[in-house]
Amino acid sequence: MIKKKKKTILLILIGINTALFIFLIMALILFWNELRSLMSLKKIDDYGMYQMTYYGDYGFDEFLEVGATSDVDIEAFVTKRLLKGLPIDLGVTGNGCTAFTVKNENGNILFGRNFDFLYAPSLQVYTKPKHGYASVSTVNLAFAGYSEDYLPDGSLFKRFLTLAAPFLPFDGMNEKGLAIALLAVPEAQAPYDPNKVTLNTTTSIRLVLDKAATVEEAIELLKQYNIYFSGDIECHYLIADSSGHSVIVEYFDQKLQIIETDKEYQIASNFIAYNGLNIGEGYTEFERYDKVKNEIERNRGILNTDKATLLLADVGVLDGDIDKLQWSVLYNLSTRNGKIFANRKTNNMIEFHLNINK
Repeated sequence: MIKKKKKTILLILIGINTALFIFLIMALILFWNELRSLMSLKKIDDYGMYQMTYYGDYGFDEFLEVGATSDVDIEAFVTKRLLKGLPIDLGVTGNGCTAFTVKNENGNILFGRNFDFLYAPSLQVYTKPKHGYASVSTVNLAFAGYSEDYLPDGSLFKRFLTLAAPFLPFDGMNEKGLAIALLAVPEAQAPYDPNKVTLNTTTSIRLVLDKAATVEEAIELLKQYNIYFSGDIECHYLIADSSGHSVIVEYFDQKLQIIETDKEYQIASNFIAYNGLNIGEGYTEFERYDKVKNEIERNRGILNTDKATLLLADVGVLDGDIDKLQWSVLYNLSTRNGKIFANRKTNNMIEFHLNINK
């Protein structure tokens, strides 16, 4: 009798272990790309800067079929499609940024960008969609719920919200050498067509990075969609490609407006540039613009990598004792490489290269 009970218990234990093993295998199959993505996450600066490769399909083509008319819609899509039901609460964007395009001494096209805001951890995410271009983009992790007291360190659970990163780029460069960055402006009036799908500030950037090879293609893509501005912070975009063509895209007077330049460089700051209106916030946007312009012209329209990165660090926003410069990134649109650093820390510039075979 005792032997029979022991045999029964043994069979039960074997059954349980077998079921657990099958469950584990199924979970690995179901979440394999997500696990690979989370395991690739690494901290590259103690300020709170990370890198990650996103493996697999993040469903952006599916998203483009429906779009979103509010952050709640995006939260719902990301929660269901990427986070397997774990909710996300999108925050607001930044309010003091500077960006520019310029040639270096080799004729390469450089695209520099500062993101200035309150403390915001950042993530440089590499993506390669099946039906789109590979890209590297920078994400404000505060937009995904992270903070100085809650960073994606340690357990996979703490890292999990980083899986929303493909939908939250604030700037980026794709394999074709096209780059885009958002910058806040005091006002914007976007057109609305009920027959068009609506995107928000960051998914418009994902659209351009995934689907556009040139500035012209980027403009045509943006014209095909409505836009709303997350957190009610209006923005414009600086867009450039490897040919050296660059534009600022603004939403003003119920139209998508294009600001060209007659120079071999272009600068964007936090003011409306359309038609020479120069509507600013009354902060440092014109001072930063002039500082970049003066440095470029002092160097006869050419900045090498060192000068460009030092310029980015120099024009980061200081608000009294508060340093608002969260990250600076310099994309080389000709070679598809670049440098990124956190919080003015030019002693820890991380070099990167967009490997389209990754």
